[in-house]
Amino acid sequence: MVSWVIVVLSFIDEKIGKPSGDIMQKIVLVAGARPNFMKIAPILRVLDEKYSDVLSPVLVHTGQHYDSNMSESFFRGLGIKTPDYNLDVGSASHAVQTARVMTRFEEVCEREKPQHVLVVGDVNSTIAAGLVAKKTHICLSHVEAGLRSFDRRMPEEINRLATDAISDYFFVTEKTGRLNLLREGHCEENVQFVGHVMIDNLFYQLQNLNVANLSQEVLGIKEKLLGKYLCLTLHRPSNVDHPEMLKSLVQTLARIAEAVPIVFPCHPRTRSKMKENGLLDYCQTWNQAERLNQGLILLDPLAYDDFLYLWKDATAVLTDSGGLQEETTALNIPCLTLRENTERPITVEEGSNILVGQKPKVLEMEAAKILEGLVQKGKVPELWDGKASERIVNFLSGLKC
Repeated sequence: MVSWVIVVLSFIDEKIGKPSGDIMQKIVLVAGARPNFMKIAPILRVLDEKYSDVLSPVLVHTGQHYDSNMSESFFRGLGIKTPDYNLDVGSASHAVQTARVMTRFEEVCEREKPQHVLVVGDVNSTIAAGLVAKKTHICLSHVEAGLRSFDRRMPEEINRLATDAISDYFFVTEKTGRLNLLREGHCEENVQFVGHVMIDNLFYQLQNLNVANLSQEVLGIKEKLLGKYLCLTLHRPSNVDHPEMLKSLVQTLARIAEAVPIVFPCHPRTRSKMKENGLLDYCQTWNQAERLNQGLILLDPLAYDDFLYLWKDATAVLTDSGGLQEETTALNIPCLTLRENTERPITVEEGSNILVGQKPKVLEMEAAKILEGLVQKGKVPELWDGKASERIVNFLSGLKC
């Protein structure tokens, strides 16, 4: 009788692929937009490669941002599977979008019955999925936790604060994030300083960057660029929603572009605001010239690898994005951030980032310094070594939620 029990148990262990006594835990990873997948991809890769006998991942795409580049080839390029679920919530007001994610993600949780939910970043999907997890008594982890701009006019700041208020475990990219969370009363042992998954993914993408997979447009632009050039992203409401601010910025950028070309993949909303305010005349398309040695070069939004291929060799990057402040710091590329504050202070304190605010004159002055070779020398922050995902998954594998 005993021998039959041993045989049955051995058969079960063989089928589930892990030692007897261990319990496979299901973890749902939630992403709402393309940058979120850049953060989740390295975690998924580690889960699949090293921890598939302990944690079973379910990938959920909320569809918060429609992105035509998010095809099967996009996920293949990241080295991960296509999402198990696409909630297809689409664009809407903050309230409507958050509500849609909550109602549809609740159905996923009811069906999958996970022990753990992991959210990343600071978009509406982050807080929406987090609320559902906690109200259904599921363990919640927040990757990129603790970042603070201390500007509650930014919807991302509200999402960060609210998500951290209800999370069980926190994975921080820099020590200031840890200090913020401890100040807010969170348990020290639940706050893990791990480094940055976005940098994990950056190193992975650089290593796997294949010119054969890039768009002809980007290859054509790179071929026409001569010597120094800058790359620009611009999408924050504080920069593009106010006509006078947007006009002043575009005019300043056009003056800088008289000396050096600025490659500008333009967010659809930014393009619409520029058109509305008669500012597209300051730009040109990349194929209007045989050589690109000056001008504000307007492009459609680019796939991650296409834009990486451009900005990795730029003299400097101008941006109001969060992620680019960090990625440029990791590669020690000068970055001018067109915001009054940043939730990523380490990029300024230790990295190659300069906060120029919404001051066009300061932007023009700092850009001139960089073009003259007067570059701020930064260093790569602690634990930004491409192994943050391994630290996260190693910690998660030891939890019993």
